[in-house]
Amino acid sequence: MGEKPTIAISHLGCEKNRIDTEHMLGLLVEAGYGVDSNEELADYVIVNTCSFIEAARAESVRTLVELAEANKKIVITGCMAQHFQEQLLEELPEAVAVVGTGDYHKIVDVIERASSGERVKEVSAEPTYIADELTPRYRTTTEGVAYLRVAEGCDYRCAFCIIPHLRGNQRSRTIESIVTEAEQLASQGVREIILISQITTNYGMDIYGKPKLAELLRALGKVDVPWIRMHYAYPTGLTPDVIAAIQETPNVLPYLDLPLQHSHPDVLRAMNRPWQGRVNDAIIERIKEALPNAVLRTTFIVGFPGETDEQFEHLLQFVQRHEFDHVGVFTFSAEEGTPAQNLPNQVPQEIMDTRRDALMALQQPISENKNQQLINQVVDVLIEQENPETGELIGRSSRFAPEVDGLVYVGGQASLGSIVQVEITGADAYDLYGQVVKQLVAVN
Repeated sequence: MGEKPTIAISHLGCEKNRIDTEHMLGLLVEAGYGVDSNEELADYVIVNTCSFIEAARAESVRTLVELAEANKKIVITGCMAQHFQEQLLEELPEAVAVVGTGDYHKIVDVIERASSGERVKEVSAEPTYIADELTPRYRTTTEGVAYLRVAEGCDYRCAFCIIPHLRGNQRSRTIESIVTEAEQLASQGVREIILISQITTNYGMDIYGKPKLAELLRALGKVDVPWIRMHYAYPTGLTPDVIAAIQETPNVLPYLDLPLQHSHPDVLRAMNRPWQGRVNDAIIERIKEALPNAVLRTTFIVGFPGETDEQFEHLLQFVQRHEFDHVGVFTFSAEEGTPAQNLPNQVPQEIMDTRRDALMALQQPISENKNQQLINQVVDVLIEQENPETGELIGRSSRFAPEVDGLVYVGGQASLGSIVQVEITGADAYDLYGQVVKQLVAVN
């Protein structure tokens, strides 16, 4: 038998997609395939696509077309493969395989079949798979940070969201499985573990009969890792027990990513959000009172069908009132297969863009003010990069999550993957600037 082909992976989309990419890499390496970061040298290019909103799809299509024009053998995986499998095979003759979101663990078999000349379609109609601590994994993040998936899929049916259709219903891993993987990551020198799922506050509902996030956080408190960050917490799921677990577990950061999407009750009802239009003010105030040091990030959708000027003004006032640390704003994207696609009173793109810009302009001075309050303070910073030309270090404080929040630009000496104390000397709307005081946690 001849030498095995080399494979490159082009990763697009969210951190949930990134974990799928890392497991595919791990499985291929374990099976003896050469994995090359250079797509030009690879025999096959796996494109792990995103299909969440129109802009993400456009990026995925652009990548696929560029590879097709370069005559690459393409394996299309991820959300777009799940969503548009037939169209992709029809329109891209260079695609030798499409692999769904619940089938990425079959990647070695898919490559073997494609190598023998078969055009492979491996897409489960209802994804049910979830990788665990025994699944090989090749991490692609910086050495100090790793994502840890606690559950996959979603049981909610928000009117604008295609994810349940692409990823299936929620399926959680056991607490023991998650803790074991966290221990593996800690032993590899990881300093920050980021817990992800579609709705982390619903963790465990499917296997334990009720949410078990508080128990999971307390169990992870025994793992030797300085920072544990949680993504995607629904406000109603931040029960007194979960808040107590955050308070009592020193390595769980009081960083809450709350995907609120809007503030107006009528818009929330139209969106079919889980709390069905209940006004969020009381919930936000309760969280702030219980966790006064909490960093609050949220995302909003502007231009949902039927959103009036008055409802958008309600959202502006809500953001002004609560002064979130970080805010992301998206314009509504009418996704094929979602109820919101065919709703009346679609808002013109021009108005959506204007509303997005107005909301971001309102938030910027709030974020800048929060950052400037840190000037002259000493904060812990996880060092992730070094500028090879200037020697300047780049990292994140516990207030910043990777990719979505700001960075800390640091002068002084520190090793990559370590947590150091940094005195903050400057700040703008997104980033902080400072100087190393002393090293806090060394790399293993």
